[in-house]
Amino acid sequence: MRIDWDIPIVMDDGLVLRADLFRPGVEGRHPVLLSYGPYAKGLAFQDGYPSAWQRMISEHPEVGSASSGKYQNWEVVDPEKWVPQGYACLRIDSRGAGRSPGRIEHFAPRETQDLYQSIEWAGVQAWSSGKVGLNGISYYAINQWHAASLQPLHLAAMCVWEGAADWYRDMTHHGGILCTFWANWYDMQVKTVQYGLGERGPRSRLTDLAVCGD
Repeated sequence: MRIDWDIPIVMDDGLVLRADLFRPGVEGRHPVLLSYGPYAKGLAFQDGYPSAWQRMISEHPEVGSASSGKYQNWEVVDPEKWVPQGYACLRIDSRGAGRSPGRIEHFAPRETQDLYQSIEWAGVQAWSSGKVGLNGISYYAINQWHAASLQPLHLAAMCVWEGAADWYRDMTHHGGILCTFWANWYDMQVKTVQYGLGERGPRSRLTDLAVCGD
Protein backbone atom coordinates (compact mmCIF):
# COMPACT_ATOMS: atom_id res chain seq x y z
CA MET A 1 0.00 0.00 0.00
CA ARG A 2 1.26 3.44 -0.93
CA ILE A 3 0.55 6.35 1.41
CA ASP A 4 0.83 10.06 0.62
CA TRP A 5 0.53 12.28 3.70
CA ASP A 6 -0.80 15.85 3.75
CA ILE A 7 -1.62 16.18 0.06
CA PRO A 8 -2.70 19.77 -0.75
CA ILE A 9 -6.14 20.34 -2.28
CA VAL A 10 -6.63 23.98 -3.29
CA MET A 11 -10.12 25.46 -3.00
CA ASP A 12 -11.51 28.20 -5.24
CA ASP A 13 -10.83 30.85 -2.56
CA GLY A 14 -7.16 29.83 -2.33
CA LEU A 15 -7.37 27.93 0.95
CA VAL A 16 -5.44 24.65 0.98
CA LEU A 17 -7.07 21.60 2.53
CA ARG A 18 -4.86 18.71 3.62
CA ALA A 19 -5.56 15.06 2.86
CA ASP A 20 -4.01 11.62 3.34
CA LEU A 21 -4.19 9.20 0.44
CA PHE A 22 -3.97 5.41 0.73
CA ARG A 23 -3.83 3.50 -2.56
CA PRO A 24 -2.56 0.29 -4.13
CA GLY A 25 1.19 0.07 -4.57
CA VAL A 26 0.88 -0.73 -8.26
CA GLU A 27 0.33 2.09 -10.70
CA GLY A 28 -3.17 2.38 -12.05
CA ARG A 29 -6.45 4.24 -11.90
CA HIS A 30 -8.59 3.33 -8.90
CA PRO A 31 -12.09 4.17 -7.67
CA VAL A 32 -11.88 6.58 -4.75
CA LEU A 33 -13.50 6.35 -1.31
CA LEU A 34 -13.53 9.90 0.05
CA SER A 35 -14.32 11.29 3.49
CA TYR A 36 -14.26 14.94 4.57
CA GLY A 37 -14.76 15.99 8.18
CA PRO A 38 -13.55 17.67 11.39
CA TYR A 39 -12.14 14.78 13.44
CA ALA A 40 -8.49 15.05 12.32
CA LYS A 41 -7.12 12.53 9.85
CA GLY A 42 -3.89 12.24 11.84
CA LEU A 43 -5.54 11.20 15.10
CA ALA A 44 -5.51 7.42 15.53
CA PHE A 45 -8.80 5.87 16.61
CA GLN A 46 -6.99 4.25 19.54
CA ASP A 47 -5.65 7.60 20.76
CA GLY A 48 -8.71 9.77 20.23
CA TYR A 49 -11.35 7.31 21.42
CA PRO A 50 -9.61 4.60 23.45
CA SER A 51 -12.69 3.26 25.26
CA ALA A 52 -14.69 3.09 22.02
CA TRP A 53 -11.79 1.30 20.33
CA GLN A 54 -11.52 -1.31 23.07
CA ARG A 55 -15.25 -1.94 23.05
CA MET A 56 -15.35 -2.23 19.27
CA ILE A 57 -12.57 -4.79 18.96
CA SER A 58 -13.90 -6.70 21.96
CA GLU A 59 -17.48 -6.94 20.74
CA HIS A 60 -16.65 -7.10 17.02
CA PRO A 61 -13.33 -8.94 16.66
CA GLU A 62 -13.82 -9.17 12.90
CA VAL A 63 -12.89 -5.47 12.74
CA GLY A 64 -9.33 -6.42 13.62
CA SER A 65 -9.05 -9.26 11.14
CA ALA A 66 -6.80 -8.68 8.11
CA SER A 67 -5.77 -5.30 9.51
CA SER A 68 -3.12 -3.99 11.86
CA GLY A 69 -5.55 -1.25 12.89
CA LYS A 70 -2.84 1.39 12.82
CA TYR A 71 -4.50 3.40 10.05
CA GLN A 72 -7.92 3.41 11.70
CA ASN A 73 -9.66 6.76 12.21
CA TRP A 74 -12.96 7.64 13.83
CA GLU A 75 -15.98 6.78 11.66
CA VAL A 76 -14.19 6.32 8.33
CA VAL A 77 -13.06 3.28 6.33
CA ASP A 78 -9.98 1.23 7.20
CA PRO A 79 -7.61 1.44 4.20
CA GLU A 80 -6.09 -1.93 5.06
CA LYS A 81 -9.48 -3.44 4.25
CA TRP A 82 -10.25 -1.45 1.10
CA VAL A 83 -6.94 -0.79 -0.65
CA PRO A 84 -6.30 -4.53 -1.25
CA GLN A 85 -9.66 -4.54 -3.06
CA GLY A 86 -8.35 -1.95 -5.51
CA TYR A 87 -9.68 1.25 -3.95
CA ALA A 88 -7.94 4.51 -3.14
CA CYS A 89 -8.97 5.95 0.23
CA LEU A 90 -8.80 9.73 0.56
CA ARG A 91 -9.24 11.37 3.98
CA ILE A 92 -9.58 15.13 4.05
CA ASP A 93 -9.44 17.38 7.10
CA SER A 94 -12.29 19.85 6.77
CA ARG A 95 -11.67 23.58 6.81
CA GLY A 96 -10.41 24.69 10.22
CA ALA A 97 -9.87 21.18 11.58
CA GLY A 98 -6.87 18.90 11.86
CA ARG A 99 -4.19 20.07 9.44
CA SER A 100 -6.50 22.18 7.24
CA PRO A 101 -6.46 25.91 8.06
CA GLY A 102 -9.44 28.23 7.96
CA ARG A 103 -12.61 28.91 9.88
CA ILE A 104 -14.83 26.03 10.95
CA GLU A 105 -18.42 26.39 9.74
CA HIS A 106 -20.16 23.07 10.23
CA PHE A 107 -22.61 22.11 7.47
CA ALA A 108 -22.41 25.62 6.00
CA PRO A 109 -22.50 26.34 2.24
CA ARG A 110 -18.73 26.91 2.27
CA GLU A 111 -18.09 23.47 3.73
CA THR A 112 -20.44 21.88 1.21
CA GLN A 113 -18.60 23.66 -1.59
CA ASP A 114 -15.28 22.40 -0.20
CA LEU A 115 -16.52 18.82 -0.30
CA TYR A 116 -17.92 19.28 -3.80
CA GLN A 117 -14.59 20.63 -5.04
CA SER A 118 -12.71 17.83 -3.28
CA ILE A 119 -14.83 15.24 -5.08
CA GLU A 120 -14.16 16.87 -8.43
CA TRP A 121 -10.45 17.15 -7.62
CA ALA A 122 -10.24 13.46 -6.73
CA GLY A 123 -12.08 12.51 -9.90
CA VAL A 124 -9.40 13.90 -12.22
CA GLN A 125 -6.20 12.75 -10.51
CA ALA A 126 -3.85 10.40 -12.37
CA TRP A 127 -4.46 7.65 -9.78
CA SER A 128 -8.25 7.98 -9.97
CA SER A 129 -10.66 6.04 -12.17
CA GLY A 130 -12.90 9.10 -12.24
CA LYS A 131 -15.45 7.49 -9.94
CA VAL A 132 -15.65 8.84 -6.40
CA GLY A 133 -17.68 7.28 -3.61
CA LEU A 134 -18.47 8.96 -0.30
CA ASN A 135 -18.36 6.84 2.83
CA GLY A 136 -18.51 7.51 6.55
CA ILE A 137 -20.63 7.63 9.67
CA SER A 138 -22.57 10.50 11.26
CA TYR A 139 -20.82 13.77 10.32
CA TYR A 140 -19.16 12.06 7.35
CA ALA A 141 -22.62 10.86 6.30
CA ILE A 142 -24.59 14.06 6.85
CA ASN A 143 -22.36 16.11 4.58
CA GLN A 144 -22.79 13.54 1.81
CA TRP A 145 -26.39 14.69 1.36
CA HIS A 146 -25.27 18.30 1.14
CA ALA A 147 -22.54 17.68 -1.44
CA ALA A 148 -24.78 15.42 -3.52
CA SER A 149 -27.28 18.26 -3.88
CA LEU A 150 -24.66 20.08 -5.97
CA GLN A 151 -24.49 17.07 -8.32
CA PRO A 152 -20.70 16.69 -8.68
CA LEU A 153 -19.83 15.06 -11.98
CA HIS A 154 -17.50 12.46 -10.46
CA LEU A 155 -19.73 11.35 -7.58
CA ALA A 156 -20.61 7.75 -8.36
CA ALA A 157 -21.83 6.33 -5.04
CA MET A 158 -22.74 7.20 -1.46
CA CYS A 159 -22.81 5.09 1.70
CA VAL A 160 -24.74 7.19 4.22
CA TRP A 161 -24.50 5.57 7.64
CA GLU A 162 -26.39 7.35 10.44
CA GLY A 163 -26.56 10.48 8.33
CA ALA A 164 -29.22 12.82 9.66
CA ALA A 165 -31.24 14.77 7.11
CA ASP A 166 -33.74 16.68 9.28
CA TRP A 167 -32.06 19.01 11.78
CA TYR A 168 -35.02 19.07 14.17
CA ARG A 169 -36.19 15.45 14.05
CA ASP A 170 -32.85 13.73 13.56
CA MET A 171 -30.49 15.96 15.52
CA THR A 172 -31.94 18.27 18.15
CA HIS A 173 -35.36 16.86 19.13
CA HIS A 174 -35.65 13.10 18.80
CA GLY A 175 -39.36 12.33 18.99
CA GLY A 176 -39.89 15.92 20.11
CA ILE A 177 -37.54 15.49 23.10
CA LEU A 178 -34.54 17.80 23.39
CA CYS A 179 -31.25 16.03 22.66
CA THR A 180 -28.21 17.32 24.57
CA PHE A 181 -25.66 15.72 22.25
CA TRP A 182 -24.77 18.92 20.44
CA ALA A 183 -24.08 20.76 23.70
CA ASN A 184 -21.20 18.37 24.39
CA TRP A 185 -20.06 17.33 20.91
CA TYR A 186 -18.18 20.47 19.89
CA ASP A 187 -16.11 20.73 23.06
CA MET A 188 -15.24 17.03 23.14
CA GLN A 189 -14.68 16.16 19.49
CA VAL A 190 -14.00 19.32 17.51
CA LYS A 191 -12.23 21.88 19.69
CA THR A 192 -9.76 19.20 20.75
CA VAL A 193 -8.52 18.84 17.14
CA GLN A 194 -9.08 22.36 15.82
CA TYR A 195 -6.44 23.68 13.44
CA GLY A 196 -3.92 25.91 15.20
CA LEU A 197 -3.46 23.86 18.35
CA GLY A 198 -0.12 22.75 16.96
CA GLU A 199 2.17 21.56 19.73
CA ARG A 200 -0.64 21.96 22.27
CA GLY A 201 -2.57 19.22 20.51
CA PRO A 202 -1.89 15.52 19.87
CA ARG A 203 0.77 14.12 17.56
CA SER A 204 0.29 11.46 14.93
CA ARG A 205 1.63 8.07 15.98
CA LEU A 206 2.39 7.36 12.29
CA THR A 207 4.09 10.54 11.05
CA ASP A 208 4.96 12.31 14.34
CA LEU A 209 3.41 15.45 12.84
CA ALA A 210 1.22 17.70 14.96
CA VAL A 211 -2.33 16.53 14.29
CA CYS A 212 -3.70 20.08 14.46
CA GLY A 213 -1.32 22.08 12.27
CA ASP A 214 2.29 23.11 12.73
